[in-house]
Amino acid sequence: MVLAAGLGTRMRPLTDTLPKPLVPVGGKPLLDHVLDRLDGAGVETVVVNVHFFAGQIEEHLAGRARPRIVVSDERDTLLGTGGGIVKALPLLGDAPFFLVNADTLWIDGVRTNLDWLARMFDPARMDALLLLAATSTSVGYAGRGDYLMTADGRLKRRAEREVVPFVYSGVSLLSPALFADAPAGAFPLTTLFDRAEEAGRLYGLRLEGVWMHVGTPEAIAAAERAILVSAA
Repeated sequence: MVLAAGLGTRMRPLTDTLPKPLVPVGGKPLLDHVLDRLDGAGVETVVVNVHFFAGQIEEHLAGRARPRIVVSDERDTLLGTGGGIVKALPLLGDAPFFLVNADTLWIDGVRTNLDWLARMFDPARMDALLLLAATSTSVGYAGRGDYLMTADGRLKRRAEREVVPFVYSGVSLLSPALFADAPAGAFPLTTLFDRAEEAGRLYGLRLEGVWMHVGTPEAIAAAERAILVSAA
């Protein structure tokens, strides 16, 4: 699933007339960067949720041949990252699935990160396996991080004034079991990540390569420079 329903307020003024997933970086919309990665990993069907400028996103997606796109329509009510997935669950099936934010960008290292996530996911131990980027080497990120990771890969969320080494990249592999007894309506996915952490079923995998945080118009140039360097 690709989360593409957000308002993109921090990307204004670009998102005054354009949904954030269609903002171009390196000559390609953010959404196409994500879909190309999924296609390259062998993903055949992707559910994309839409709300803000939904028609523009649907029109853009109609031009893609691969992967096959199924739209989860949130025009009436924006459901947040958690509620949006709950609404789409009937479209996603019973098996674990990739979740990718439409505005996340990364450059793979020696190993393909999506393939490595799939290889390392263990539904017997995990409800969620998050791809984590090192804060020290991420492009365009200046925050305090999101998680500490233990030697066995379990995650602990950062306390309020704490600084931790890893930031959630916006890419994960999730079990439908994560959404058992999920809240109704709109809610953030972090609610369920916290619950999985308490149960000892939230794990992380370090991203190999470079993660780019494209949260503002100013961050686009830094991401484009990183892409050019990787291609050189």
